[in-house]
Amino acid sequence: MPDLIVSVNHRLSQDEGLRRIQAAVAQAKVQYSDKIDELREGWDGYVGTFQISAQNLQASGTVIVNPSDVTKLLTRLLSIFTTPSTAVATV
Repeated sequence: MPDLIVSVNHRLSQDEGLRRIQAAVAQAKVQYSDKIDELREGWDGYVGTFQISAQNLQASGTVIVNPSDVTKLLTRLLSIFTTPSTAVATV
């Protein structure tokens, strides 16, 4: 079960919504390359999965491009502090 679900309505075609999200991810990789340690994405049709780590935070989730909305399911957000023995899960 996801920790956070966000849906945003749109009036685009499903293909255009997908194209814009993929373009935004590509732009974020370039624009925030100094802050993002790793950003992996994979797409199966209109469903994308992602994993990101940046500035000691890790997150993963799913993006679903529906005909009238985009739904983001955040499944994990983990913050790692200075010592390996201490990890705090944050939602």
